[in-house]
Amino acid sequence: MKKTPKHTSPADTTEAVDALLKALVHPFKLEIQALRAAILDADSSIRDGVKWNAPSFRTQEYFATVNLRAREGFGVILHLGAKVRAKDAPEIKVQDPSALLEWLAPDRAMVCFKDKHDFEDRRAAFVKLIRAWIKLV
Repeated sequence: MKKTPKHTSPADTTEAVDALLKALVHPFKLEIQALRAAILDADSSIRDGVKWNAPSFRTQEYFATVNLRAREGFGVILHLGAKVRAKDAPEIKVQDPSALLEWLAPDRAMVCFKDKHDFEDRRAAFVKLIRAWIKLV
């Protein structure tokens, strides 16, 4: 039986993200689009798609999902794929000199921005963090 390659569904496309964002009604829509651009520009191996009803990003596995439910500001959840890691999995070690990460679990962290200016001020540090994170996936 032939296996379907990963990430070949219609949701695993830039066009799906474009459609989602076109229809999105969100107070930080422009900032979310800038966040998307920053992640995609961080490394040429990064692709986007719609996962969990939100713009998501992958190399070989999905590693980041925009948090569309944030009550204040906007941000992204960084993870190591859809599956929760085993409790005895090694600790994630990633350089975060700007203290952008808020750890949610041993295998997931969140990066939040208050507004457009906060994102612009910390964009370079965020891109460095994304480059470090994708090495873990």
